[in-house]
Amino acid sequence: MASQFAAGYRGVLRELRKSLDPSRKVNPVIKSHYRSVIEGLRSTQNVDGLADINHTIIFLKSQREHQRLLDRYSPLFDLTAQERIKATARRVGLNMPKLHQAGENEGEPKFSSPDTLPILQQAAHHLCDLQETVVFPTETVYGLGAVATITEASSKIFSAKGRPPDNPLIVHVSSVKMLKSLLPPDYLFSEAYQVLMKHFWPGALTLLFPRNSDVIPTIITAGQPSVAVRMPSHPVARALIAVSGMPLAAPSANTSGKPSPTRAEHVVKDLDGKVPLVIDGGSCGVGLESTVVDGLQGDGNIRILRPGGVTVEQIEAVLKQDFPTGRAPSVLVHKRDYQDEEMESAPTTPGMKYRHYSPSVPVTLLCTLSKPAPDQASQSIDTFLASISSPSKVGILAASDSKIWKKIKDIKGYHWHEFPLGPTSTPSLIAQRLFDGLLTLESENVDLILVEEIIEEHEGLAVMNRVRKAAGTTQWVWYE
Repeated sequence: MASQFAAGYRGVLRELRKSLDPSRKVNPVIKSHYRSVIEGLRSTQNVDGLADINHTIIFLKSQREHQRLLDRYSPLFDLTAQERIKATARRVGLNMPKLHQAGENEGEPKFSSPDTLPILQQAAHHLCDLQETVVFPTETVYGLGAVATITEASSKIFSAKGRPPDNPLIVHVSSVKMLKSLLPPDYLFSEAYQVLMKHFWPGALTLLFPRNSDVIPTIITAGQPSVAVRMPSHPVARALIAVSGMPLAAPSANTSGKPSPTRAEHVVKDLDGKVPLVIDGGSCGVGLESTVVDGLQGDGNIRILRPGGVTVEQIEAVLKQDFPTGRAPSVLVHKRDYQDEEMESAPTTPGMKYRHYSPSVPVTLLCTLSKPAPDQASQSIDTFLASISSPSKVGILAASDSKIWKKIKDIKGYHWHEFPLGPTSTPSLIAQRLFDGLLTLESENVDLILVEEIIEEHEGLAVMNRVRKAAGTTQWVWYE
């Protein structure tokens, strides 16, 4: 057995040497550490210890092989070349472009890695020279991008998604300088916009600006006089825009009406064959689309047209804190604080007119907090769950501390597919997991998805906005 321990020691040193680049002698401290550990195992004739040594060798070997693959492949999903594999798609994440702030060019990236720039230049070539679409990660959801100032390029977004032409697009910029190039020359940022941009740009906040018709084609705004613009905070997104040197129109990278993708594999499964290039940046940190703000109305108030990654409470707080003159403007949420039927029929921003976020599986919203509508009845959760007749596979999306998880254990005859979203005390996590949950349950071929209501505060407001649009039916229930 002593010879086996000696062979194991030599094997560990061999793999350590192979892992070094360039190959050189192993650090004597590390070498001495392994020697003392293995000698201790040999002195006790520890059979389990011998297995641990072999596992160490396997681990070192697999790490070296993973690094070899990582160095070989690009982080781009080239959907026309099947030999490109997903295993290396995170390389961009290892060498994120660093950001700096400098006046007009605030937010322009600097590249610290020689590998990053060529990768993004390849994507920029697709966007600018070929006038194709490219899918790229943002902090909110994955975006399907095209050059916003070229009608022919932007039209390919509508074709790939099957998007109605009266549904406007959001334009993404990498700097304030790029933003100003899209606006009328005499336009000045309002005090409210200056505060919001200071606190939430780059980030998950979209602002409406007057459209410069000489720069922004009507296909972007669906003929509206305003254009929605945001500066993403995801380093890959901003670097891609900067390398392209052009603003990118980019709705969520999914077939219109479906849940927005928060992972690259969601995109590939949905749009395979419809987009030439996908950049995989891992899971999206926010998981819901941006908050859209209209501050162009004559009363000076801030209108939330679509709740999203920046919460109403956050917007109210910074306006109250930093608004420079007089009383801060009021923050009004569409359909909660006011109605605008004219805008709903001719929207200035996406997500207002059409049904969205719906998987191919029927979705039922379970309301356990709000009061039922006058023409709706409420029933116990036990009665409702027991009344589900035809589906045998039922998916459930709910907070991880919901009472529903205990209830379903008592209901027999169904195959429950559980997707806990996170605790009710952390609505940001629930928001981040919502679309992933819908798409995961859809991929598990469930017959029905039940989504339980959460409190409409902070990110919960955006969560419930998406759930109500996704749900085909609503059922009011109560816990016994």
